[in-house]
Amino acid sequence: MRLRKIKNINEKIKKYEGTIAFNAKDNKGMWKKSFGNNNPVYLEIGTGKGNFIIENAKRNPEINYIGCEISDSVIYKAAKKAEGISNLTLINEDAFSLMDIFEDNEIEKIFLNFSDPWPKSRHEKRRLTSPGFLNIYKRILIEKGIIEFKSDNQHLFEYSLIKFNEQKWDFLDLNLNLHKENDEDIITTEYEDKFKALGQPIYYIKVRTK
Repeated sequence: MRLRKIKNINEKIKKYEGTIAFNAKDNKGMWKKSFGNNNPVYLEIGTGKGNFIIENAKRNPEINYIGCEISDSVIYKAAKKAEGISNLTLINEDAFSLMDIFEDNEIEKIFLNFSDPWPKSRHEKRRLTSPGFLNIYKRILIEKGIIEFKSDNQHLFEYSLIKFNEQKWDFLDLNLNLHKENDEDIITTEYEDKFKALGQPIYYIKVRTK
């Protein structure tokens, strides 16, 4: 279900300028400098209300995290929870702009969590595992950079498997029901918690660039 547009969102979101990088494109090639350290940079595309990336940042202070979310109303919700976490920055951007925001080899890992499946064929290019996006990821990821993909949608999962294979990514892990066994150490998203409660399988893929 989509979050309703928050009234006066443009004014409200400005309060979180320290958490949201409103001029993200100005940091291209300089994200480590913006964090003030030389730690690895991980990117979540479609960060939603932020539960996943916030928990990751809290557990792993030696890693810099960037959460990309296109909806200003949604990223506002995330920013309120993320305020004060020094190794986390949010960006209010469309994934189609990634090449304008990140330099080649600037990211070490990408998370694709419960992306919109865009089921109609005419919308294939919008899928975050379409060939166009995979080519972008290969550019902005370091050599042997990682993508972790999670979805409840079987068709998107199967489509993604095919596209990763066609582009000859190295498969490191594959799971058809991620939470079936011990899942105590798995950091979840808001959607993931709902699907788990309903007993729906969560599909997982981990791949690496060559």
